Amino acid sequence: MNETPRANRLHIGIFGRRNSGKSSLINALTNQEIALVSDEPGTTTDPVYKNIEILPIGPCVIIDTAGIDDIGDLGNLRIEKTKEVLEKTDIAILVIDPKSSISDFESQLIEQFKKINIPFITVLSKFDIYKPDKKILEEKLENEPKLISSKTGKGIEELKEELIQKAPAQLLDRPIVGDLISAGDVLILVTPIDAAAPKGRLILPQVQTIRDILDHNGQALVVKETELKNALKSLTSNPKLVITDSQVFKEVDEILKKDVPLTSFSILLARYKCDLQSLVDGVNVISNLTPNSKILVAEACTHHRQKDDIATKKIPTLLRKRIGEKLEFEFSSGSTIPQNIREFDLIIHCGGCMLNRKQMLNRIEKAKLAGVPITNFGIVLAYLNDILDRALKPVL
Repeated sequence: MNETPRANRLHIGIFGRRNSGKSSLINALTNQEIALVSDEPGTTTDPVYKNIEILPIGPCVIIDTAGIDDIGDLGNLRIEKTKEVLEKTDIAILVIDPKSSISDFESQLIEQFKKINIPFITVLSKFDIYKPDKKILEEKLENEPKLISSKTGKGIEELKEELIQKAPAQLLDRPIVGDLISAGDVLILVTPIDAAAPKGRLILPQVQTIRDILDHNGQALVVKETELKNALKSLTSNPKLVITDSQVFKEVDEILKKDVPLTSFSILLARYKCDLQSLVDGVNVISNLTPNSKILVAEACTHHRQKDDIATKKIPTLLRKRIGEKLEFEFSSGSTIPQNIREFDLIIHCGGCMLNRKQMLNRIEKAKLAGVPITNFGIVLAYLNDILDRALKPVL
């Protein structure tokens, strides 16, 4: 992996009506011909993503979206894709063609930004061609708009400065495990190499955890579960922390002495990505489930299922063993979750390594608004193996 994963980048969403200058602005911000520009309305269909660096923010991803005023059946699908981008947007840029009057499209977008707490910047595009009545626009748009010419570059640097000012501070330096350790501490990372392990590499949470340990001057000892006993014998004292893949929670728990702190990558990721306490609260509903309950198992990525797949095999098997064989499951994967979440008694989510923090928090909020408890794979597996208290002690 040669660059910062997209899920760890600040997400900047570009929104507005068709032909307002969104794609031209993307090209100006990146100084590249990334987005297709045309006078024909509706040129941008699906969202377009571009990784960039904006110092001192660091790695960012800019998202070009379809016009919020698109028309027809296909246009409505494009609008839905645009709305999905809102759920992962950390900062929004609302682009307005100054020759157009402010309409309900802009007003509704602003209301959406406020509703899900997205800081936003208003941009008046094409300033090299049109001179808008700035005072009227300020009154209607509530904040002072930036005057931009993507063609000449006027206002682009000022826009970047505004992005820097509005970047959520907590995104810039969130540790996965670094705040739990001191320089020189030894941590053991248990990483099974099974059929689901990607060929020739580790999975993203494992890589990110190793990097975070190194960034905080710790020492990472990476072993398979079959080598854990030998790794422990090689140390002169207990490790500061053992972090395991959740799938081998039980095996690792049985090997470790009770005074050795233990948690999982999935639990650390919940702490890093979203609201750990909400996911812990969600797992407690398992004691109230019945054989007639319905559970949604949601994953952020799509991959080829293995015979011992954690989402479709291991977790359902353990839950049915505890609650009853008639327990019903539905599975989803990808960047969205089903709209009918009110039908479920529990949502069990993956660690969300392919989603950014904003998306994970929005998914938790959606579940709360629907009155449906939500938890994640690692917390569920710790609970079902009766080691949840031990797994949470190092992080809560």
